[in-house]
Amino acid sequence: MRNGLYPKLAAQGMKQNRRFFAPYLLALAGLTAAFYVMCALCFDPGVLKMRGSAYVMVMMQIGMFVAGILSTVLLLYINSFLMKQRKKELGLYNILGMGKGNIALIQCWESLYTALTGIVGGLVLGVILHKLATIALTALLQFSIPFSSSLSLPAAIVTAVFFGGLLVLALFLNLVRVRVSNPIELLHGGNVGEKEPRTRWLLAVVGAVSMGSGYFIAVTTKDPALAMAFYFLAVILVIIGTYCLFTAGSIALLKILRNNKGFYYQTSHFIGVSGMLYRMKRNAVGLANICILSTMVMVMISGTLALYLGQGEIIAAQYPANLNMTISFDPSRGQSPDLNGVKAMVERFCQEQNVPITNLSAAEYLHFNVLANPDTVRLEPGAQGESNDRRALYLLTAEGYAALTGRDAPTLQPGDAAVCGQLPTGFGPELVVQGISISEGSEVGAPASLTVVDTLPEIEYFHTTFDMNEPLCLVVPDRAVLDEFWALQSAALDNYAADPTAVLLVDLDCTNDQELDLMDAWSNASISESFFDGAGSWDFWRVDSRAEMAVDGYAMAGGFLFLGIILGIIFLMATVLIIYYKQVSEGYEDQGRFEIMRKVGLSQREVKSSIRSQVLIVFFLPIAVAAVHILFDFNLVARMLTMFGVRNVLTVVLCTGGTLAAFLAVYAVVYLLTARTYYRIVR
Repeated sequence: MRNGLYPKLAAQGMKQNRRFFAPYLLALAGLTAAFYVMCALCFDPGVLKMRGSAYVMVMMQIGMFVAGILSTVLLLYINSFLMKQRKKELGLYNILGMGKGNIALIQCWESLYTALTGIVGGLVLGVILHKLATIALTALLQFSIPFSSSLSLPAAIVTAVFFGGLLVLALFLNLVRVRVSNPIELLHGGNVGEKEPRTRWLLAVVGAVSMGSGYFIAVTTKDPALAMAFYFLAVILVIIGTYCLFTAGSIALLKILRNNKGFYYQTSHFIGVSGMLYRMKRNAVGLANICILSTMVMVMISGTLALYLGQGEIIAAQYPANLNMTISFDPSRGQSPDLNGVKAMVERFCQEQNVPITNLSAAEYLHFNVLANPDTVRLEPGAQGESNDRRALYLLTAEGYAALTGRDAPTLQPGDAAVCGQLPTGFGPELVVQGISISEGSEVGAPASLTVVDTLPEIEYFHTTFDMNEPLCLVVPDRAVLDEFWALQSAALDNYAADPTAVLLVDLDCTNDQELDLMDAWSNASISESFFDGAGSWDFWRVDSRAEMAVDGYAMAGGFLFLGIILGIIFLMATVLIIYYKQVSEGYEDQGRFEIMRKVGLSQREVKSSIRSQVLIVFFLPIAVAAVHILFDFNLVARMLTMFGVRNVLTVVLCTGGTLAAFLAVYAVVYLLTARTYYRIVR
């Protein structure tokens, strides 16, 4: 044969099978473009120069890893489907005299055409999308980034090598399939039917137990740290349950419907139930894949969107002023900051930097962990117990309460206290705090008591991102109470005792860039020991800037959201492709069956009704189950988001509901497009 024949046959075969190849090439180009965008951001020198670059780099590296795995699975899945649909064509080549070596050459040319179209086209698309992605990422991060707008050669090489390797792997698998098969098998490979599957009750029970266990973990987990630890366990259990129930449970349900004579012996039900039953073994796996991918898309986008939208509330709560100076000191070593001296030092420094101060206030508090013991009805520092009973106790002076919240200070008498929020369940107005030796477990020292005489709103400042325990804040009359409780918890916690803390809140009249420059100047000036003259003595001094927090917070949340959107699009692409190929393959399988039914007297109207009924059931069952997954998963996601400071449940509800509604709309459009393909085939 002439060498020019093989390229022509390859091109002709791809053209004749364009219904299968076109989505494959589009998917390859889309995956290549998405991978290139993330890879280009990792190699972009401008990213390394920006604040918060570590967050963006980590997000993109995670995205490349996940996208690489998904691309491998998806492209090999589509390649397997293409080979099955083309078995008759390849068998015909063999019958007409071509050897397996000749067929292998045709497949090599097809792979070359696929690479030139999909990978090269994907890189061109990726360069275009990279520009749009940098604009979107800049908007999400809310600060300018010196991104490069030109082609990233290292990213292009890595992307081309990776997807080229995938196509080589797919070609190798195809050549193995052709080599081990014979012409007759290839010629009749597309006509092999499915035997009626057996009802596997054990698998159905395993699926029900697995999914029920995953749901139970998701609904009952209250502790954010446990939510983070158990999340992947719950996800794995639900995935196992989904596959088992779609595979075994659906077959059992269809057989139950078939045994119901009144339901089964109706034209639309008879055709739909019998058709799905005989190929449900393969069908169920595809439906489960669609369900899992749909759930991943919605969870990923809704969670990252809630994290991003909640950044404003997080920053406002944890950084009530432009500069938040935290000074901790150890009274046992005679340390004590001079707050008046500290204020004077800060005022002098800001004046030197030409940054006006609009407000300057200070607050003192003591923070240590206690066990809200339900048996003794006492708050016990040093005691061991259930994590749900542990509290992060904050004791704050009335003057400090006014400084942190901007509200009026409560009027308190000696021995009185005001609680911010709610007391632990079962605890009344009289609060007893008893130290328990952390090493010996016995009572240490005399107990202290406070009488709660007022209830105040919660202080968001104490809902820190890093504290695993629920905060309990008590406002006390003065510093003397803090000293008393410091001695009490010191005796109980020994080397783990907490130090008192002073917080200086500095409001500035400046832009974010000026605030960041001020922080740089502070870092340089604070190297000198004389810088702190007149400020007293302390153990630890930290300065937090609201502008810096905004940079880091939006770098993390914006990177998460950007990654969630890209991976969400990839997962959605995978979902659409699985749906499309599923509709096409089932259309060809049903084509002959419906033609026979027309010949035996089934009307066109009845055929359309049966097709519509079957497609609707098969198509919308996965999304219905995915919606149930989202409903049960909500509690776990909301608890995990509190680890990042997102405590507004309404924000999570709106993001989840909006994502579900948007996905349902997209899913409906996909249904209309792919169902039309199915109808054209079976007609």
